[in-house]
Amino acid sequence: MPQRPGVGVAVIVKKDNKVLYGKRIGAHDVGRWASPGGHLEYGESWEECARREIREEYGIEIKNVKLGMVTNDIFKEDEKHYITICMVADYESGETKIMEPDSCAEFGWFDWNALPQPLMVSEANRVKAGFDPFKIV
Repeated sequence: MPQRPGVGVAVIVKKDNKVLYGKRIGAHDVGRWASPGGHLEYGESWEECARREIREEYGIEIKNVKLGMVTNDIFKEDEKHYITICMVADYESGETKIMEPDSCAEFGWFDWNALPQPLMVSEANRVKAGFDPFKIV
């Protein structure tokens, strides 16, 4: 059976002119910084996936969930290929905390023009493309 790309959903959460990023552990691109996200589940809309992943990973609620962009991401070191659907949302409520300590070492709210390094492949691809989540209305 041939390998096929997976479908991931990344969520750029905006709050006070900053974005939420976490340092990855326990999965591909370990040690790199990324917006929250995960796999799209069967029958799930992109918006539902974004809300679920944010709740599961950081215990917060989001609003104004919109499509940001889609990237074609090849993780050569991990021999993985993903189509990543990037959603953009505003923080709504809750205390931001790490809910999955096996997936995230630390998190922070960062200025979009001063993201922590190194970035996950999909994040780097968005930055390279000139994407700006603050221009999504």
